[in-house]
Amino acid sequence: MINFIKDSFKRTLLILGVSLAALVVSFFDVGSLPVNAAWVAIVLCGLPIIKGAAVGLVTEFDVKADVLVSIALIASVAVGETFAAGEVAFIMTVGSFLEERTVAKARAGIESLVRLTPATARVVRDGVESVIPASEVGVGDILRVLAGETVPVDGLVIKGQTSVDQSVMTGEPLPVDKAEGDDVMSGTVNQFGTFDMRAEKVGEDSSLQRMVRLVESADAGKAKIVGTADRWATWIVVIALTAAAGTWLVTREIIRAVTVLVVFCPCALVLATPTAIMAGIGNATRRGVLISRGDALERMAKVRRIAFDKTGTLTFGQPKVSAIYCADPNYTDTALLRTISSAELRSEHPLGKAIAAHYRSQTGKNPPEPEDFRLLAGRGVTATVNGQIVFAGNEEWLKSQKVFMPDSVLTEAGAFKERGCTVIFAASDNRPLGFVALSDVLRANAPAVVKEIHARGVDTVLLTGDTALAARHIAEKAGITDVKAHCLPEDKLSEIKRYQANGEPVCMVGDGINDAPSLKAAQVGVAMGGVGSDIAIEAADIALVRDDISEIPALLALSKRVMRTININITASLLLNFAAIFLAVTGILNPVVGALVHNAGSVAVIVNSSLLLKWKKSQ
Repeated sequence: MINFIKDSFKRTLLILGVSLAALVVSFFDVGSLPVNAAWVAIVLCGLPIIKGAAVGLVTEFDVKADVLVSIALIASVAVGETFAAGEVAFIMTVGSFLEERTVAKARAGIESLVRLTPATARVVRDGVESVIPASEVGVGDILRVLAGETVPVDGLVIKGQTSVDQSVMTGEPLPVDKAEGDDVMSGTVNQFGTFDMRAEKVGEDSSLQRMVRLVESADAGKAKIVGTADRWATWIVVIALTAAAGTWLVTREIIRAVTVLVVFCPCALVLATPTAIMAGIGNATRRGVLISRGDALERMAKVRRIAFDKTGTLTFGQPKVSAIYCADPNYTDTALLRTISSAELRSEHPLGKAIAAHYRSQTGKNPPEPEDFRLLAGRGVTATVNGQIVFAGNEEWLKSQKVFMPDSVLTEAGAFKERGCTVIFAASDNRPLGFVALSDVLRANAPAVVKEIHARGVDTVLLTGDTALAARHIAEKAGITDVKAHCLPEDKLSEIKRYQANGEPVCMVGDGINDAPSLKAAQVGVAMGGVGSDIAIEAADIALVRDDISEIPALLALSKRVMRTININITASLLLNFAAIFLAVTGILNPVVGALVHNAGSVAVIVNSSLLLKWKKSQ
């Protein structure tokens, strides 16, 4: 029971349930109680409102809607209108509860980022290898990184060759070959070989720690949207007090003045925004879109540019065979594919797996088992296939084996590279066979999505850590003209800030850990919920559960509709308030009837907002 009471959500529900029951008993005068049951609602719902208003007013002179509500509550109790006071307190608590349920929970995902940092590092001193805490690594230390381990700090490879998974920092779908003289970043994962490195940036200066700070600063810098009633609170309080005072001075009837205060309580105004947002969130949820921050739809309505990550967002993030080129007239495309896929069958490299998977999909069979398979990290593979020694890998690897590709083959390969493809060359018994080109695959609906976004008057930009050739190729196919390649997390963040500083609120759409700072800093962050990392999802405001980017134009339309509903709610609630004031001033309404009238306004707002639940983009 103690845990139940301590839970804020359940405690508020309990308070609202008890208060509603008390108001029903009070209104119908059930049981002839010695004390009006509405006092229960006043104590449970009203006192916290009065306390919050007083603290804000005294400590910060912060005039919110609660100030007027507190005045109306106290005045109603003073003149004996206990039910009116209880009803107003109850409605305001409902509105506050809905706002709390829709306002964002700060889920920065920073703890997840911190967990990516290795706790230890292998340091080599005087030829002796030892394991020390990663925090004790100093600039200039020589470190050894084994296959499967995470690079502990930023540094320079001084011995060995390997392939490194840099997706945590750049979002690139494929491991990057590393040799002596190449840079490596903390948080990236060594895929295959062992290498030695010299530490260059350690501790707080490392790439991963810089990204942690970027996420923290971006979250702190994002502006919070203030509730409508609180934005106008000062004017509401002034107008209400003036109207009440004027009514009393003219009529000398305190009951009319109190009725003015009761009907002017901004209950419907408080409900106008959260009810519409909750209905909008419900609509989006049915479409496979999860909105974790209540004000995301409000912010989405102001977006003027959509920034897309490439890998895993516009594309599937998985390499696929896009072309096979034969250099040997004795080989067909199928025969070449069979030979290369057999050589790559035992490879753990994503490219090798993609080639073998393509052969299975084309033939329905597994590639033949290779013999004497060897993987050379960062270069390629060699294996014996049907009695022939087969080499498959990059051009430098084949050159080292005295295999030189004809210029015509290199020209064809260069054309594929210009389209963002990765090329795997093959040779058998020192005879060039040709190559297989692989590329990331654009989502089929991406061009249509981009076109619809542009039709809605919103611009697009591609921000990716991939190469310029790959970025331009995907951008052209998708219909995006603004492209920024080779982007590290801080580069993406800088671009987002630059656009927003120029008056273009940005919606960032991404899936990787490297997108987390940009998702935080953008006007709205949208994460790919299916393939996206947990850190990206936690940093974002919205998650696409089915990775369906076609929901982005729908979100733009839904956000506009939500804002339209909010504006209608606000206008209608204000008109009702002013009409009720007129009736209260003339004596037609007393506090109890006034409370019921303005309660009817709250119901009308809820009903209008609920229409969003069934809204469709085609409307």
